[in-house]
Amino acid sequence: MTEVPENFLGLPAEASRYETSRVVVLPVPFERTTSYGKGTALGPAAILAASRQVELWEEMLRSEPWRMGIATLPPFEPAAQDAEAALAELEAEARRHLEAGKFLVTLGGEHSLTIGPVRAARAVHGEIGQSDIGVVQFDAHADLRPEYDGTPWSHASVMRRLHEDGIPALAVGIRALCDEEAALIADKGLPTIWGWELPARERFLAEIERLPEKVYLTFDVDFFDPSLMPATGTPVPGGGAWYPTLDCLRELFARKTVVAMDVVELAPLAGAHGADFLAASLVHKCLAYLQAAGG
Repeated sequence: MTEVPENFLGLPAEASRYETSRVVVLPVPFERTTSYGKGTALGPAAILAASRQVELWEEMLRSEPWRMGIATLPPFEPAAQDAEAALAELEAEARRHLEAGKFLVTLGGEHSLTIGPVRAARAVHGEIGQSDIGVVQFDAHADLRPEYDGTPWSHASVMRRLHEDGIPALAVGIRALCDEEAALIADKGLPTIWGWELPARERFLAEIERLPEKVYLTFDVDFFDPSLMPATGTPVPGGGAWYPTLDCLRELFARKTVVAMDVVELAPLAGAHGADFLAASLVHKCLAYLQAAGG
């Protein structure tokens, strides 16, 4: 029996060489601040393992995203113990691949890691005279706390740091937040599609038109309803469904230039392979949409 390569989708060497691949998958088993259920450090390996069971043919677009070339890098684990320094290491790593012209898919790991590749994408893809790109955040949680458990680099503070960086964002699926986060959303008019408004397709299309042309997609898997995604640290009832979510993602890639993305907060559960497969399939679908948009 032929051994399947341990890369994303189990691709052969000719389809997964870094030099010729449009897409680079960077596993980042980073977990420093999880506050309830833990295990996100195991997420990247679980997604990669599940991806090798994903069919290469994408049935909705009748396409084969693997033909863009998809290189999978070794897991990246920052050496620094200080969270801010660790995220700076990740930013430098992400920037290296973005400067090489790659579409970067970061697999987490906890959501705090998003700061690194977003800042790298802003540095590489920001327009002249414009220091930011936009961010589209699919998530159950607002992640706008000034700090959490004594650190400003918490997974619960990631979008607050990006807000302070001046990066415009659209949050989709929010249904768990504190009063301080709610006040910030109201006071600053931060675009937010609440969980009870899902699927909210028309609202989503209107909101993304207000973002810059280039966007970064961050997808916390707890966006999905726990009936679909139980394998995450803090599953929140009332989340997104599969096909309406894919519809929004397809429109995002068609209407905007998505320059990089991440999928975070998968905490694998023994025997619950469906959650791992969902996360791997989500990445595969997004790559199909990237290919359809011209890559």
